[in-house]
Amino acid sequence: MIKGEVYGALMVLTLKVISSAINYNDGVLKEEGLRESQKKNRLIKLPSLIEYFGYCLCCGSHFAGPVYEMKDYLDCTEGKGIWSYSEKGPSPSPYGATIRALLQAAFCMALYVYLVPQFPLSRFTEPIYQEWGFWKRLSYQYMSGFTARWKYYFIWSISEASIILSGLGFSGWTESSPPKPRWDNAKNVDIIGVEFAKSSVQLPLVWNIQVSTWLRHYVYERLVKPSKKAGFFQLLATQTVSAVWHGLYPGYIIFFVQSALMIAGSRVIYRWQQAVPPTMDVVKKILVFINFTYTILVLNYSCVGFIVLSLHETLASYGSVNFIGTIVPIALILLSYVIKPPRPAKSKARKEE
Repeated sequence: MIKGEVYGALMVLTLKVISSAINYNDGVLKEEGLRESQKKNRLIKLPSLIEYFGYCLCCGSHFAGPVYEMKDYLDCTEGKGIWSYSEKGPSPSPYGATIRALLQAAFCMALYVYLVPQFPLSRFTEPIYQEWGFWKRLSYQYMSGFTARWKYYFIWSISEASIILSGLGFSGWTESSPPKPRWDNAKNVDIIGVEFAKSSVQLPLVWNIQVSTWLRHYVYERLVKPSKKAGFFQLLATQTVSAVWHGLYPGYIIFFVQSALMIAGSRVIYRWQQAVPPTMDVVKKILVFINFTYTILVLNYSCVGFIVLSLHETLASYGSVNFIGTIVPIALILLSYVIKPPRPAKSKARKEE
């Protein structure tokens, strides 16, 4: 347990140290040519030693995240930006949002404790698992992944509550009347968004949200050359960095390579869906359902590697369902070279942008 806590803290600390160095480097560059995220997070001057240690070791997110930017930390502690007094009122009360996060954490832990004895990971190496038919093994993989996710939902909900209480989770006000506070900086998971994702492309936006944002800003976008579009290489490289960051276990590496294939395959289905004429609404809805089913299948197949970690157990579990979660994404990617949907026409306003 202690080893896991130290390891988790080092993972979070690694991202903070790297982003601090990159943001300070962006601060000495000319603003022209920088992306919006670089302009927003760049550090114009070197933070003091106390500010640096305060940012790195802030206990609210030290063990499990969410990761946040040093610029936001400095603005929050100094009462600048969205944390300054405005016409919409003083600092918002964090208590309602904190109670909601704690209740969510309690529900997540209760469900995890109920499910985990029924779907133990040790079952993958037991003889009874091999005696089951294909569909029962595939269903068990789904339930194993579903069960394991509630553990992460619990710890992220606890962290969300702590970040909200600190005030750092505040992300501005809504446009409603009267305006209400938003706490997006503290949010690291959207449970409904994960379990009912319509496509694999949506998963990084709702799972480990702040780390996904970090990877997009500091890896994915920086691998794309100016005036060029991102492709599978940038996606695979980003997922590989994520795998190394999690740890040099075969299960992690296989999972993140799988996730790159999963997202690429989902994009193919989405392009086909977008190419369907408005008059064929039924066909479009069928493709939406196919993408949803595909996401459930490949995600829960792939995440077995993430939770068992060993090469033998990962390949054994994948092989027990005929590597369906690997074959289907690869088949879709190859099929996209045969069935090439026309690009949807851009509106005039979008072209002008």
